[in-house]
This record gives sequence, C-alpha cells and structure tokens, in this order.
Amino acid sequence: MSWSMGEVCRMSGVTSRTLRHYHHVGLLLPESTGPGGLRRYGQPELRRLQRILVMRELGLGLADIRRVLDSEHDEVAALRRHLHDLEAERDRLSVLVDTVRRTVDALEGNDMASRPEELFAGFDTEHYSERARTEWPEQWEQARAAGEGVTPENAERLRAEAAEQMDRMAGHLRTGIPPDSPAVQAEIDLHYRQVCLMWTPDTEAFAHLGQVYAEDGPWREAYERVAPGLADYQCEAMEVYAEQRLGGGRDPEGQT
Repeated sequence: MSWSMGEVCRMSGVTSRTLRHYHHVGLLLPESTGPGGLRRYGQPELRRLQRILVMRELGLGLADIRRVLDSEHDEVAALRRHLHDLEAERDRLSVLVDTVRRTVDALEGNDMASRPEELFAGFDTEHYSERARTEWPEQWEQARAAGEGVTPENAERLRAEAAEQMDRMAGHLRTGIPPDSPAVQAEIDLHYRQVCLMWTPDTEAFAHLGQVYAEDGPWREAYERVAPGLADYQCEAMEVYAEQRLGGGRDPEGQT
C-alpha cells in the first residue's frame, strides 16, 4: 500500500515543500515517482519520516539525521533509542515545568523560591556546550575536564552560590546602582572567579559569555525570572569588567 504526497502531508503535518526538500537532499526518497513527478510513499518511507521528525524534535540537523539513518540498519533498535531519548526529554521538560510553576507561585506570593537554586532545575545547557566546543575549543576542553571532577554536592553548592549572586545583582538593579559601580563590579569579579574554576576566559570570551546570558534562551529566562532586565544588566556589567579588568592581558589583580 502506498500514499500520495498530499495524504502523507495530511497524516504527518509536514508540508509538501518539506517533503520535496527531503527528496532533493536525499533524506527521504519516495517509493515511486509517477507521471508529472507525482510522489508516492510506502510504509518504510512513512517510518523513516517518523524517525526524521523525532530527531528534528530532539534538535538534530538534517545532515546529522541523514548520517544516523544511513548508518543504522536495525530499525527496531534505532526506534528504541529514539524512544529512550524522547522519554528523557519528557522527564527533563516535566522538571522544567515544575521549576517555572514554583517560580510563578513564589512571585505571585511576592517571594522567591524557598531554594533559589531551584531556578536552574531542568535547565538544558547542551546548546551552549556545543557552541562553546565550536567557538572556544580549548576553553571547552578545559571546562569539560574540570566538570568531570565536580561532585553532585559541589555542583549543588555552585548552583546555590550562582542563585544567591543573581539575587544580589537583582538588588543592585532594583536600587539603580550602575553596572560600572564598585559594588556591582565586585559581584562580577566573584562571578569571574567562579567561572575560572572551570575555565579561564580572556577579555573577549568573558564579554561574550555575558552576551550569551542576555540573548534569547534558557539563560536569559533564568535571569529574567529573578528580576526583569537582570540579563541585560549582567551582560553590561560583565562587558565593563572585561574591558577594565581583563583588557590588555591584565588579570583581575591588575597584573600583566
């Protein structure tokens, strides 16, 4: 049994343009192509499309998806792996939903979460890890090696310290203290030293890290849940610190 492109589009929610693109790049070939280029898809093609959509949901690019599909010959084992990945993502999102719900409940009660580090529960840093590996390979390897030695207890302590620091920065923001003030820069110096426990950013890298906090994504959401405008405030303060304390090869103590 086979289905036309229109039927596959209705069943899957995928557009005809997407199916044609998958065909063009060799990711999903139709079972047959009739007069006028009419494409038909059989059961194997539908299962392959399902796997493509699953991996897209998991964040893989088309080139990576094709490599996975072309290298796997045991379809049942592959689907079991996809199922495991989806269940892990479901569990992570469930934790993230609970995290945001606790924050909303706390804010509606005009109070912060009982444990500030709960702001980071379910937080997915994989995207940032991949960017760091590509853009800052030496620092990424340094951080990866350091991270392997971090115990769960130390990780919990570091999260708690980060949350407390965010709360202090939020207090500076609310009282209108400028990002280049000594009090704010003292907090950024502490943040820099915490980062250096994992890797040592130079001027450009530390300023870029602040920009990562401010761009749309999970980091910005975490900062903004503490106080509106905190992500941009943190970013600006880190840029000041990078220029004044790290610029020209100086270390935080002002030595060259």
